[in-house]
Amino acid sequence: MQKPPQPVDFALKETSPNIGAGAVTGDKLSCTYDLVEQMQYLYVRVVKAKDLPGKDVTGSCDPYVEAKLGNYKGVTKHFEKKSNPEWNQVFAFSKERIQASVLEVFVKDKDVVVDDLIGRVVFDLNEIPKRVPPDSPLAPQWYRLEDRKGNKAKGELMLAVWMGTQADEAFPDAWHSDAASVGPDGVANIRSKVYHSPKLWYVRVNVIEAQDLVPSDKSRLPEAFVKAVLGNQALRTKISQSKTINPMWNDDLMFVVAEPFEEPLVLSVEDRVGSNKDETLGKCVIPLQSVQRRLDHKRVHSRWHNLEKHAIVEGEKKETKFATRIHLRICLEGGYHVLDESTHYSSDLRPTAKQLWKSSIGILELGILSAHGLMPMKTKDGRGTTDAYCVAKYGQKWIRTRTIADSFMPKWNEQYTWEVFDPCTVITVGVFDNGHVHGGAGGTKDARIGKVRIRLSTLEADRVYTHSYPLLVLHPSGVKKTGEVQLAVRFTCSALINMLHMYSQPPLPKMHYIHPLSVIQLDSLRHQAMQIVSMRLSRAEPPLRKEVVEYMLDVDSHMWSMRRSKANFFRIMGVLSGLIAVGKWFDQICNWRNPLTTILIHILFIILVLYPELILPTIFLYLFLIGIWNYRWRPRHPPHMDTRLSHADAAHPDELDEEFDTFPTSKPSDIVRMRYDRLRSIGGRVQTVIGDLATQGERFQSLLSWRDPRATTLFVIFCLIAAIVLYITPFQVVALLLGLYVLRHPRFRHKLPSIPLNFFRRLPARSDSML
Repeated sequence: MQKPPQPVDFALKETSPNIGAGAVTGDKLSCTYDLVEQMQYLYVRVVKAKDLPGKDVTGSCDPYVEAKLGNYKGVTKHFEKKSNPEWNQVFAFSKERIQASVLEVFVKDKDVVVDDLIGRVVFDLNEIPKRVPPDSPLAPQWYRLEDRKGNKAKGELMLAVWMGTQADEAFPDAWHSDAASVGPDGVANIRSKVYHSPKLWYVRVNVIEAQDLVPSDKSRLPEAFVKAVLGNQALRTKISQSKTINPMWNDDLMFVVAEPFEEPLVLSVEDRVGSNKDETLGKCVIPLQSVQRRLDHKRVHSRWHNLEKHAIVEGEKKETKFATRIHLRICLEGGYHVLDESTHYSSDLRPTAKQLWKSSIGILELGILSAHGLMPMKTKDGRGTTDAYCVAKYGQKWIRTRTIADSFMPKWNEQYTWEVFDPCTVITVGVFDNGHVHGGAGGTKDARIGKVRIRLSTLEADRVYTHSYPLLVLHPSGVKKTGEVQLAVRFTCSALINMLHMYSQPPLPKMHYIHPLSVIQLDSLRHQAMQIVSMRLSRAEPPLRKEVVEYMLDVDSHMWSMRRSKANFFRIMGVLSGLIAVGKWFDQICNWRNPLTTILIHILFIILVLYPELILPTIFLYLFLIGIWNYRWRPRHPPHMDTRLSHADAAHPDELDEEFDTFPTSKPSDIVRMRYDRLRSIGGRVQTVIGDLATQGERFQSLLSWRDPRATTLFVIFCLIAAIVLYITPFQVVALLLGLYVLRHPRFRHKLPSIPLNFFRRLPARSDSML
């Protein structure tokens, strides 16, 4: 069934950017940096100065450098009382915005009232050399300073000036003229960077038993359990069934930890002495650096660990005495993939241990060109503004483009590359508004503008996809388009046989199937992994902030949403629509709506009964022909966010308000009561459907259970007669008669239900035994 098209405003648009991919050109850049448009920049590297004269009364100077090109100028930091300063800073002026014929580089002395000019160097733009990587960096040179009249001044400045593109090594760390309004405090927050997720491990703690517990109250048997703490994760075993001083548990506790290991594993044996009171009987601290790493399902050797009990007197530990010991089996699981994303759109499925990685099957290249039509995300000086940057995540590698300050049509033109190990993975690209361009307060968050997901298996190899993707964000007031982002994507396959072989392999590493984790465990561990990744990346410089990481990883995708539930229901109906259509078609055949088609089906049926060896070849040939026929209408573009499929365009405001509610809820009691009653009514319908399914299953069971002795007697006698008849009669004859009976003409049909259906509906179920 063909789904209705999306509104044009929310649709994907094919674009034709001026990129080097596929073009025949002699420029080196087009071979290695060919998914983005070339952007020309004038680079100025200010290295250092020497022999600067003193301008103050004290005879010292506080020098800084100002690079000026027309209306744009970049300023280095200044040094206090230093005549031989070193800056080593790069400025990048966009060629598009150059409106001057000369570049002026001033060395000035920082003063309280007016900064004094120490000297300057002037360059004619027509004489500046051009550099194209992989040429080596341009060597800086010493230039004698001049005053404003062109006379020689005291002091020299070491500079390198060249024309280049965004492929230049100096580009990521340069001060850009398109961020001229950004102050020194915000420069670090606008640069492009590459990040790597920390290496995550599962820690399995098998708590076996303990010996010689020493409870404070000797008159009672301890109700012991073990509490394990690793960082901000805390788990506990069940209370031991054997209430003795030698309890046994044999419980598995699973944690997530990231390298380098910063926190030790702390185990404590606790005694439940009251309803809300636990007494610690002993503790042990285990550093994870000493824990065994296993790559497969081989059994890990267990060890006994001594537990220590601290006697605290007047708030200080006065002594440490031996209390008991505990039997543990601890290992770092290298054979699992630590899930930090939703399994529906994971970008990496490899195990933790690098020894188990298979060779890569190709390269994914992403060109982030530009965005247009962005909405104002914040207000500055009484007007709306947006400081946009992009984040892309695939595998363990995250990239962040530079921030384009105060622009609704930013141009990034940055290209990035990833190794691909599995084609059935997804790359996520998000666009955000930088809330820290001007050194924003600690509580300021980077606002989400929208994101795009692209599944690699939907891409043809070696083809460049250039599209403008709509940026859609769901708000409590409904779905909004916040702009469009233009991307160029290319998946290059380097090992076709290995890639095709991947389709026969299980998606996750084999340990997930040999020793599977429960759904509840996986959900909890995934949440912990997300928290660890967001915490580590937020500690980088510039930080990839927590709200950005959580949005890219879809932290809240498991939360209840009426809109998402409706969307999933209609997805199921869409899947079943094919079967429903076949059922309707077969009903038309049986009712002879089109006599010619029904006669042809009779002929085909008789041929297949007489020559049963043709059944399977006919089915597969039919599927082959359907696939070849559908090839003409194959998708020509990658998938994108679909508002109609998500039911975002027709969601009720109250449903969206509920979706954006906090957990636990922060709404008033009357709204919560209304939503609870609505959920109860939905649950009632689901309960009825599940009960009907259970009833049908129990009727099948009651055929031979003798709950209804008369019905079971009839069925048993029927089975005996059917066995004798089918033994005597050739199978082809039975199949032919049965098929002709099903396809009989409506003149020989009754409107009443058939005898077998009547018999089945009269069978007993256990619904009458329920309270």
